[in-house]
Amino acid sequence: MKRHAKVLDYRLSRGSGEKDLEVIHHRLSDVKEEQVSGLLSRKLVVGKNEMLGFVYLKKGCIVPAHKHVSEQITLILEGAMEFTTQGKKIVVNKDEMLVIPPNVEHAAVALEDTLDLDCFSPLREDWLTGTDQYLRSGIAARL
Repeated sequence: MKRHAKVLDYRLSRGSGEKDLEVIHHRLSDVKEEQVSGLLSRKLVVGKNEMLGFVYLKKGCIVPAHKHVSEQITLILEGAMEFTTQGKKIVVNKDEMLVIPPNVEHAAVALEDTLDLDCFSPLREDWLTGTDQYLRSGIAARL
């Protein structure tokens, strides 16, 4: 499966065997930012079993309803988001977290300019290959 070019995917450079045990240090400022839509960009750091997404959302950015096999933990580093899931709305502010179990449908809107850290396990292959059409369809760019 082809990897999206703007992803910092450590698996590509490591191969198999002893080298998989190597500890790798990087600076977030060195990770390429991918512009996913007009209001959403992200930086991805990928390990063997887990990945981090630093997601930048402009106020009003809509993340359409979706679900995935990955467990997701979202930490809001700046700003605020309103999530809709399981029939309720949950506002998550700076320094607050939301744990979303696998296969649970959720949607979100940025209430202000927001930086969130999304942690996924297993890896989000749709994010890695650029096939995450729910974010790229233009809905995520609406105010």
